[in-house]
Amino acid sequence: MHITRSTKFATVAVAGVLMLSACSESDSGSGDSGSASPIDCQSGTLSGEGSSFQKNAISEWVKIYQQACPDATINYNPTGSGAGIKQFTAGQVDWAGSDSALKDAEVGPAAERCSGNDAWNLPMVAGAIGISYNVDGLDTLVLTPDVAAKVFLGTITKWNDPAIAALNEGATLPDAAITVFFRSDESGTTDNFTKYLNATAPDVWTADPGKAWPSGATGEGKEKSAGVLDAVKSNANSITYLDYSDIFAAGLSAAQIDNGAGPIELTPATAAAAIAGAENVGEGNDIRLKFDYTTTDGYPIVAVTYQIVCSAGLAEAPAALLKSFLTYAASTDGQSELERIGYVPLPDSVEGSVAAAVAALA
Repeated sequence: MHITRSTKFATVAVAGVLMLSACSESDSGSGDSGSASPIDCQSGTLSGEGSSFQKNAISEWVKIYQQACPDATINYNPTGSGAGIKQFTAGQVDWAGSDSALKDAEVGPAAERCSGNDAWNLPMVAGAIGISYNVDGLDTLVLTPDVAAKVFLGTITKWNDPAIAALNEGATLPDAAITVFFRSDESGTTDNFTKYLNATAPDVWTADPGKAWPSGATGEGKEKSAGVLDAVKSNANSITYLDYSDIFAAGLSAAQIDNGAGPIELTPATAAAAIAGAENVGEGNDIRLKFDYTTTDGYPIVAVTYQIVCSAGLAEAPAALLKSFLTYAASTDGQSELERIGYVPLPDSVEGSVAAAVAALA
C-alpha cells in the first residue's frame, strides 16, 4: 500500500482489555496527559441523535462513562443520519451522529444552531458496510461491484443467475427470486453504500449517491437498520446492506467483495486496511475523510460515523459534558472497546487529530 504522510493514515492494531480509571474529582488538567487519560467526569444530561451505524458503539461508551460518572445521563436516539442532522440544526439535541459529513446546504443551518460558530465533523466510529444475505446453504458469497449493482437495481433477479454463478463456482444457488431490502429513511449507510456502487460500477449504477435510496433501484424499504436487519433475517433468499456491527451481532453472513484483485472477506483487519487509505479533505478541526472505494488493499465498503458538534456556542453545562464524553470516546481506551463489537478502531493519526479537535471545543 502506498501511503503519503500528508494525506494518508497508518493503521494501528489495538488489543488489550480496558482498564478504566476511577472518575476524576479534580479539574480536567489534573489527569495524565495524552489520549488515554482517565475520564474527567461531568454531570448533567446530554442528548444526541442520528446514525444507527454507531448505535452499538455509543451504547458501549455511554455504559462505561455512566458507570464511572453516575451524575451524568447521556441519551442517544438512533433515528438515522438525516433525522439526527435535522434535530441538531433545530436545536433539539446537543450533537448529531451522521455516517457522512455535513453537506454544503447543511453547513449554514448548523452554524446558525451553533450561535454563529462553525459545526465540526469529527469521525469517531469506523467500520464497514456489508452486503448481508439469507440463503439456506450458501455459506460464502462473492460479488463484484457490477454484479452487486445489478442485484440492487433489479436487473439480476435470480440467485442462480449466470453472473452470480460465475463468481461462486461450486456453490449451491437456488432457482429463487432475490428479495432486496433497503433503508426507507434517509440514512448515511445508504449514502456510503451508494457512493461505493457509483464509484466502482459507474456504468451500471448511474444514480448519484445520497442518503435516500434512488427511485431507479429495486427493493422493499424498511425503516432504520433494525427494520432491514429483521427483514433479511425473516425472509429466505433476501439481501440487504448493513453496517458490520449489526451483521456481527446478529450472526448474519456478509458477501466477500472482489474489486478486481480477488475476493476480500469483511473483517476488522481488512476494513482497517482500506480505512488507512482515507484522505482528509477537511480543514483545521473539521475532519472529513474521503475513501478510495476502488481499492484492492482491503475490504472496500468502509465508512466512518461523524459526531457533528458545535465548535462553540452550546450552553455551558451540556458543552462540558459533551466534551468530557467525546474525550473518552476519542481516547485509546474508548477506541479499544470497538473491535470486539464489530467496529474498527481509528488509525493512530486519525485518533490523534480527533482528540485534538475535541480538546479545542469551547
